[in-house]
Amino acid sequence: MKLAVVGTGYVGLVTGTCFAETGNQVTCVDIDVRKVEKLNNGIVPIYEPGLETLFHRNVEEGRLSFTTNLEEGIKGAEVIFLALPTPPGEDGSADLKYILKVASDLGPILSQYAVIVDKSTVPVGTAEKVHAHIADNAKVDFDVVSNPEFLREGVAVEDFMKPDRVVIGTKSERAKAVMNKLYAPLVRQGNPVIFMDERSAEMTKYAANAFLATKITFMNEIANLCERAGANVDDIRRGIGTDSRIGKRFLFAGIGYGGSCFPKDVQALAKTAKDFDYDFQVLKSVMDVNYKQKIKMIPQILKHFGGNLTGKTIAVWGLAFKPYTDDIREAPALDNIRALLDAGAKVTVYDPEAMDNVKEILGNSITYAHTQYAALDDADALVVITEWPLFRTPDFDKMNLLLKGKVIFDGRNVYELDQMRDMNYTYYSVGREAILAPVEQKV
Repeated sequence: MKLAVVGTGYVGLVTGTCFAETGNQVTCVDIDVRKVEKLNNGIVPIYEPGLETLFHRNVEEGRLSFTTNLEEGIKGAEVIFLALPTPPGEDGSADLKYILKVASDLGPILSQYAVIVDKSTVPVGTAEKVHAHIADNAKVDFDVVSNPEFLREGVAVEDFMKPDRVVIGTKSERAKAVMNKLYAPLVRQGNPVIFMDERSAEMTKYAANAFLATKITFMNEIANLCERAGANVDDIRRGIGTDSRIGKRFLFAGIGYGGSCFPKDVQALAKTAKDFDYDFQVLKSVMDVNYKQKIKMIPQILKHFGGNLTGKTIAVWGLAFKPYTDDIREAPALDNIRALLDAGAKVTVYDPEAMDNVKEILGNSITYAHTQYAALDDADALVVITEWPLFRTPDFDKMNLLLKGKVIFDGRNVYELDQMRDMNYTYYSVGREAILAPVEQKV
């Protein structure tokens, strides 16, 4: 099939590349001239495991191309995906200006029937707005379909090629047939393609992300209670995660969620509830708890150092909002680093992928180490913020030589309590007892 994908951000690039991998002819369109030039020169602008291999293969085999010209990009396309940004407005609502602008541009240049697909995460009623904007100047038949993405950064290629389910919102039998044909190669193992109306499909994406954010937040609340009650949140996670009604995923306690989806989508769903005069109290609590959870370790750090971080050097491992990505949108690391700087500390950081992105925001206010161990040199404490695998089994003998004080504040519970106790570390984590070993100071 001939496809067009408008927008080459995270969702658009993964969508276009993966559909090319299943044999389709895909043209990706973006107004960013520099980004399109990079893509045409073989430079993948985002880090996503497995994406670069598929990208180069499909470009070389002529199935994947890039342009800044919308009319050229959609020429002959049976399906046109809109994978455009929907940033949150000041009131939490999703800003649809990019999607509706492209919808208006599409109307006069459509030359044949096409299925226009909202791939971006959009609020209820967006498909109707997109249809109206296209219809203003369209001279041919078309359908607008809602097809939300459920991609997890870090495993997005696998999620796309082997989806748990495909949700498609349409009342059109013609569009349904086209979308069935398109997704057939991806659901051969029996994973369902679920058809519903457009509004229900739009709500499904928000409901899914809001539920997962609620699940994370609930466990963080349990963890905070565990610290007061003397219980261990890891044991509780194992105890409830084996219940099939609950499931074992999204039960890990930590310092809150971030990224491009959960914060924005929870806010947008709360705004939708407000628009329909519904008081969605659970979502209010989720947002409030997560905001506070992100910097829950800052008071512990201040207390440990007697309320004064002036002259202290704090090492930070992990900047991305989660492992296997360079995405720092709403990342807890940014909140923690700013709080440490405000308290007078010097901050040295290391992340395998996200340091360039952080440097664009924080500049030279912090030090960027070339390895995880270089970040520890003469540091008074280590703060673990992102649970990259390489942080889980470090060389503690090397750490002992570099750290000025054997103190770890672990925002992701990557180490075992007995391990920290045996190595005589002072160790603070989330939802577990603090290990208050004597701090060894170097002369």
